[in-house]
Amino acid sequence: MLGEREDEVVDEGSVRPAVLLRALVGGILMGLANLVPGISGGTMLLASGIYPRFIAAIAELSTLRFRVRSVLVLGVVVVAAVLGVVLFAGTVKDLVVERRWVMYSLFIGLTLGGVPIVWRLARPITPGVWGGAIVGFLAMVGITVAQMSGTGVSSGGDGSFLKHGLAGLAGASAMILPGISGGYLLLLMNEYIPILSAIDAVKVALQARDIGAALGPGLSVVLPVGIGVVLGVVGVSNLLRYLLARFSKPTLGALLGLLVGAVVGLWPFQRPISPVPGETVIKGQVVTLENLAEFEVEDFPTERFTPTGGQVGAAIGIMVAGLAFTFLLAKVSSDDTSRA
Repeated sequence: MLGEREDEVVDEGSVRPAVLLRALVGGILMGLANLVPGISGGTMLLASGIYPRFIAAIAELSTLRFRVRSVLVLGVVVVAAVLGVVLFAGTVKDLVVERRWVMYSLFIGLTLGGVPIVWRLARPITPGVWGGAIVGFLAMVGITVAQMSGTGVSSGGDGSFLKHGLAGLAGASAMILPGISGGYLLLLMNEYIPILSAIDAVKVALQARDIGAALGPGLSVVLPVGIGVVLGVVGVSNLLRYLLARFSKPTLGALLGLLVGAVVGLWPFQRPISPVPGETVIKGQVVTLENLAEFEVEDFPTERFTPTGGQVGAAIGIMVAGLAFTFLLAKVSSDDTSRA
């Protein structure tokens, strides 16, 4: 199904400047999406009109076919995505920590804005689509419930090389699968803020030309994440092509269910709470009066709170803005593709 649409969209000739421009914009948006829990990098590539070419390029290069067209498209997307991550990791992390309910409201709007895109791919809707959607939705709800039932859960990671690598693998799914948010998966794995903090620390060290600091703790997080991302992009892209070719309806339905289910865990009205010495565990350590000062607010566990009427109204407005942004990108992409 998706392959047929790729054949309609992908130009077999040389790469036009407009295509490279869409690759640049799509790559930057994909990088920013991977910093944001709730929005999918794949969705942003769809919205920018470069998604079919991106998937085709990865498939070609993974079979050691190095055509100039594929190398250029993939190269521009990847470089732009990396720049988006490196330049904005610190800003996005700070906004999530300090303005959580505002950012989560935006994430919900952006997430729901991807529903029509996946729905359009899944048409005509069949029982297989509904079945896959139910399975995907229940799976995401189950993950969210399991996460919420944990005690002393913080936004920090445990420093495991393997866990960071798996986090990179999960994040890579957002680069390929429209509707799945890598940032949201990282939140569920308690890897979101540690990874953004590590990226920002390496960036600051490089700007200061402090090679020793750049090769320090930050790199021990960034390196396994990078390895996981590379393996995930290659593996997931080829798996996606296979599943869409053999089981297109259930696969697209599952993507749709995961997308809608992701909203369940993005309740916006949350705030950090101070850890209780002797009871709260952060980053694998029991918080004590002696080590309390070692932890930042970003490490603290969170709790839900009752919003004011003004906060509810503002949250709804922000959600609508997120929806409108994704709809606009999809509309621009659709109009551009129809003229190609």
